[in-house]
Amino acid sequence: MSEYKITIGIECHVQLNTKTKLFSAVDNDAVDKEPNSCVSPIDYALPGMLPVLNKAAVEKAVKAGLAMNCKINLVSRFDRKHYYYPDLPKGYQISQMYQPIIGAGEIHLPDGSTVKIEHAHMEEDAGKLTHYGTYSLVDLNRAGTPLIEIVSMPDIHSAAQARLYCEELHRLMLYADVTNGDLYQGNMRFDVNISISDTDKLGTRAEIKNLNSFRSVERAVEYEYSRQKALLEKGEKVKQETRGWNDATGKTTSQRSKEEAQDYRYMPEPDVPPIALEQSYVDKIAANMPMMPDEFRSKFGVLNLDASEQEAILNYPVLAQRLSEVCDKDIKLAPRVAHWFSSILLAEENIDKNFALATAPELVELSEMVEKKELSSTAGKEVFLELYDKKNTSKTPHTLAKEMNLLQENDEGALEAIIDEVLTAPECAKAAEDVRNGEMKAIGFLVGQVMKKSKGKANPATVNELIKKKLS
Repeated sequence: MSEYKITIGIECHVQLNTKTKLFSAVDNDAVDKEPNSCVSPIDYALPGMLPVLNKAAVEKAVKAGLAMNCKINLVSRFDRKHYYYPDLPKGYQISQMYQPIIGAGEIHLPDGSTVKIEHAHMEEDAGKLTHYGTYSLVDLNRAGTPLIEIVSMPDIHSAAQARLYCEELHRLMLYADVTNGDLYQGNMRFDVNISISDTDKLGTRAEIKNLNSFRSVERAVEYEYSRQKALLEKGEKVKQETRGWNDATGKTTSQRSKEEAQDYRYMPEPDVPPIALEQSYVDKIAANMPMMPDEFRSKFGVLNLDASEQEAILNYPVLAQRLSEVCDKDIKLAPRVAHWFSSILLAEENIDKNFALATAPELVELSEMVEKKELSSTAGKEVFLELYDKKNTSKTPHTLAKEMNLLQENDEGALEAIIDEVLTAPECAKAAEDVRNGEMKAIGFLVGQVMKKSKGKANPATVNELIKKKLS
């Protein structure tokens, strides 16, 4: 992507994880629910039904803004965005066009770059249409779901950076606890605006709608760059339009033209008063914000973790918090726990995904046992899996290791008795003589025999040293 400069701006719809909808007191979690079962007369837009703003949604919006280092506007208001669609019974959407609750801010990405946020506004979601050839069915369970729409500045200039921005935005929303963050369920959806140019002037943009995975964002940008480049090199113009993404074919397809701005006939929403916040309200929320990804990165910097290992852990706030607690107890043991998280817990497909099962004291105790050679590294991993897979958090790591017959024998007296037996065995005579003569490769055979006789309980390092001492 060196011949043409690519410029990307991203709009992201984030579903807020409130108990009820933005303007009606019905269940906001419609996952696996019967169609049209989480709907009120307000969502149906029956005559005389008036919206009532959900206070929790306002608090979630403020948290999201603070997570993105944004200015929180103390006064904001709602507007009506008029358009008719079967899944929008009112014929208009309540949104914030002119005075959004979240102002300008910026997001710092793991690669050191920064993407500025223009603003973010609150709005209600529409319902869902399911198409069946000659007819469509409407499900209004999602109608009225509280959203914030986050609008970035066009600061992104590669497919990889677009993906990185979406990943970091997803982390921020999870850490701030404003959304469930399930991309498969559409909790966050990305609209990507892409243009390319070989001059300093911006090119004509195309908007790719409703991408719901980081990989799709990256692939869509790569394809759209190639498509627009091919048009320009043939002397054709890029149309300003909305395009859809097909994950199976890896291509975008035209949906509707945007040559002229659509007139939504915005007007102030008369049924919802303006939101007027006190600065003390915002300050109180800010004071109680949890640690954000960048703060964890700073804390984990001394652990010298591989970048991919660290980012994998940061994808799960519970794991980042647990590793932070381990750091507070014993910083020297934290790298081993981090490695267990990334190489075992996140790689184990069949493990229970309740990452909060093992506590920091248990993880520290287990790591100490490996450090003191009470457990081999392999045995330590087995006990670690048991803590999570079998939900045995009521038992200490030492108890589990004992029950699993994994504790290493470190008592030199007991080990010497086994070593003496091995060294006097006829089948070990040649290996013992080789070691006496300085051929240290043979010591591995002798250590293996001791491990066999101890049923794997002997500490290999201790055995190695004792054999050297006896045969020196």
